[in-house]
Amino acid sequence: MNKDQTKGRVEEVKGKVKEIAGKLSGDKKLEDEGKLQNLKGQVQAGFGDLKEDIKKVV
Repeated sequence: MNKDQTKGRVEEVKGKVKEIAGKLSGDKKLEDEGKLQNLKGQVQAGFGDLKEDIKKVV
């Protein structure tokens, strides 16, 4: 597992926590921030996954 995968997964979790906290508290802004952070984490983790796949091929 490379650093992009790790950081991405951490951001996904933090984003999901914010999203749920926003839903529970009725804070739409916090919920949206969480969704965005989750999405950024997914992209970063996906990039890390791609790097690992390329390493395996090369």
